[in-house]
Amino acid sequence: FKAKPLSSFVRNKLISESYLHLIGDNLAKQMGTIGEAKRTDLMGMLLLISPPGYGKTTIVEYVAQKLGLVFMKINCPSLGHSITSLDPAEATDATSRKEIEKINLAFEMGNNVMLYLDDIQHTNPEFLQKFISLCDGSRKVDGVWNGQPKTYDLKGKKFSIVMAGNPYTESGEVFKIPDMLSNRADIYNLGDMLSGQQGVFELSYIENSLTSNSVLAPLANRNLDDLYKFIENAKGSNHPLNEFDYNYSQAEAGEIVDIIKKMIKVQAVVLRVNQQYIASAGTADKYRVEPPFKLQGSYRNMNKMSEKVVSAMNDKEIETMIMDHYMGEAQTLTQGTEENLLKLKEILGYLTEVEKARFEEIKKDFMRNKISGDSDMDGMSKITQQLVLMNDMMKDNAYSRAQETTDVTKFGIIMEQFSQLHEQLVMLVPSKEKDIATTE
Repeated sequence: FKAKPLSSFVRNKLISESYLHLIGDNLAKQMGTIGEAKRTDLMGMLLLISPPGYGKTTIVEYVAQKLGLVFMKINCPSLGHSITSLDPAEATDATSRKEIEKINLAFEMGNNVMLYLDDIQHTNPEFLQKFISLCDGSRKVDGVWNGQPKTYDLKGKKFSIVMAGNPYTESGEVFKIPDMLSNRADIYNLGDMLSGQQGVFELSYIENSLTSNSVLAPLANRNLDDLYKFIENAKGSNHPLNEFDYNYSQAEAGEIVDIIKKMIKVQAVVLRVNQQYIASAGTADKYRVEPPFKLQGSYRNMNKMSEKVVSAMNDKEIETMIMDHYMGEAQTLTQGTEENLLKLKEILGYLTEVEKARFEEIKKDFMRNKISGDSDMDGMSKITQQLVLMNDMMKDNAYSRAQETTDVTKFGIIMEQFSQLHEQLVMLVPSKEKDIATTE
């Protein structure tokens, strides 16, 4: 149960200037501080959320190691949605039983422990409710030890609880946190920019990918001020080599700058993909006007591409490498592969005229299918939904005309839906020809 951060971990500016302060404030609230500033109302929980690949577990494990805490990591996918009890005897299989035993062992240890629940989107909300009383001022929790129920009072003890999860799952409804638990938590999104931290957030993509590139890897073990000077040189500054902490040759420094220039191009793409992914994931299906975007722009994506960057590559080769990477990522989306790659090209400005026409057709079909309703809806519900949506679209179109603009695509969809609606009415409402004509 000793914390062991990844060897590739880099304590970048974002971590030092932002994340450690946020995490430190929460842990001080949970475990207390020393001296006169020590709090008596120890309580709370830390909840970290982000898409996969942003280092939630790595940073928590790093903090646990620095504080010398027992790191009790619980793998929530091993628990699954069927587990709702902290009693190992009620576990449905050996792996889930082991994880619950580890939770109770953390309670039994009681002091100098960090309990870390990873990927909580894979657990039942009723299971998470068991931790509510642990996260308020009472700091108590009911567990089971050696087959006997036991109430643990952790008030005043050096015990912290941290949870991490991915709210951007393919079906976001599976990510549910009890309100009473979230109200007791400090919640931070590691995949999004903190207010006023855009610069260090963007920089973190390059810092975290240092160890992935063979040329830049040595920089991770040197004074990071050298890295920042190289980045400034790559952006047009001119720091002479005598300003650097390490003794670099002219050729070595030139190769580092060349690679950083290319990594900045990759970073720009990954950042835009990240922003689009989070924006799309946070949009409810009923408000979508195009298919969901599922390609990710995480640190993990940046690292995978950084290891392939060499100084001899030109802009076209960089572009090809990026598209090849995301083409491979898109293959796992099965039915969403084409639309996600076309959206990526639209974001990056790579769409050809043929691809642009194809993407417009996909978006048009998406809206048509959305208006038609789900396949499991009954006929009258579909008709009702279509009437409501078409009414809204006609209002929007009327407004556009009032603004002396036209929306041909939207108006064409409306007319197509009226045609489909008529066909459905004919099938659902048996009537004579004159009644059909009236309906039309």
